[in-house]
Amino acid sequence: MNTLTENSGLYTDFYELTMAQGYYLSGKGNENTVFDYYYRTNPYKGGYLVFAGLYDLLKILQNFTYNKENIEFLRNAGLRDEFLEYLETFQFKAKVYSVREGEIVFPNEPIVRVEGNIIEAQLIETLLLNYLNFQSLIATKACRIRNVIGDKTFSDFGLRRAQGLGGIHASRAAVIGGADSTSNVYSGFNYGIPVSGTQAHAWVQSFDEEIDAFRKYAEINPESTVLLVDTYNTLKSGVPNAIIIAKELEAKGYRLIGIRLDSGDLAYLSQKARKMLDDANLEYVEIFASNQLNEYVIKSLNEQGAQIDGYGIGTELVTGQDTGALDGVYKLVENNEIPRLKISENIEKITMPGKKKLIRYLDSDGLFFRDGIILSNENNLDKLYHPFHKDKNTDVSNYTSEELTQLVMENGKILIKEQSPGEINSYLKKRFAQLPDGHKRFISPHIYKVGISKNLMSLRDNMLKEIRSKI
Repeated sequence: MNTLTENSGLYTDFYELTMAQGYYLSGKGNENTVFDYYYRTNPYKGGYLVFAGLYDLLKILQNFTYNKENIEFLRNAGLRDEFLEYLETFQFKAKVYSVREGEIVFPNEPIVRVEGNIIEAQLIETLLLNYLNFQSLIATKACRIRNVIGDKTFSDFGLRRAQGLGGIHASRAAVIGGADSTSNVYSGFNYGIPVSGTQAHAWVQSFDEEIDAFRKYAEINPESTVLLVDTYNTLKSGVPNAIIIAKELEAKGYRLIGIRLDSGDLAYLSQKARKMLDDANLEYVEIFASNQLNEYVIKSLNEQGAQIDGYGIGTELVTGQDTGALDGVYKLVENNEIPRLKISENIEKITMPGKKKLIRYLDSDGLFFRDGIILSNENNLDKLYHPFHKDKNTDVSNYTSEELTQLVMENGKILIKEQSPGEINSYLKKRFAQLPDGHKRFISPHIYKVGISKNLMSLRDNMLKEIRSKI
């Protein structure tokens, strides 16, 4: 990871550098710009997104520079000497505005705003999208899982199935979204996340007898023993042997923490195992489950009356299945204080021009009611308008409002305090409780309404007319 930090200026696509060189050589390098980061579609066909990845992004932006080795690499790649001399002293100093990590956000909202010269704002595009898209995707998956698990234990087991070093950020995002711990020791060390893990089938197989494997593990870890019971036969061998070990631990003044099921019909096996444990007066021994789990499987297990106290979730969590990537984008919306607009044949891909802020309106119960995208110089709106239907509007004059964006970085300095993933999750829990239940459904969730101000609508529509008149 130190290598990445030292070479952070190269964490970009080459076309960002060729554009930056073009800006510099054409005399546009000092032009002030505003870029917005937002996404277009909720992942997992769900009703919301959990925003994550911000502080990791800010930390790497502090060191977004080019050393001599970087400069030589870029010279060999074909960049011009005049531009490379500029990069030798380059530092990222733009202003970054953002919603809080752990905030619940919705499509087409300006989640992050970058204000700086066009070169620095352009160079960080790839890095920003890479960090925010991925961690937000995984945090949202974890939040969905936590929503069906309730108060039961939930651990991230996904490092071995993650896409390379992405597994490090995946574990952070998983805890932001609701995981209690991770098997990922590096992320545990780097982010202060509790680590967890017991043994794999190899441990059991390395002994001639399953009971000997269990006994030795309990001898070494008497205060934290969880036994994997499905290596040979869960109900005929694994659970009976675990019961023997539990009684031996009791005799020594300890308790078996739990057993883990990693294959088979988890609902059926958990029910049978629970009865066997209870019949042996081991009601305190918990049952954990793993093996290709996701929110849908867990919901089904709940409906079947599975007797499972905690889950280890890997592949589907850290790879964000069934959404391969979040469609977050980073668009220029202002240049030298002149609003800019990107048009498209698809009306929903037409950008919202100008410098904006994001306002959330709450009802009398403190629940989310509407979000408003308004120009940065606007305040105290009475109405929000549908982004594409002028005749549809909502009166928000009697609702409590809060501005979601704040200045988080300026002149290369981070202006917010770093929080652990668990602390960010505490904020998410509060916000998730304010999200109406209809938006939490897995199937056909309610679409959360996001409106725009009349002034923003007029600005966009007038710019559209002007652009189209020239075509």
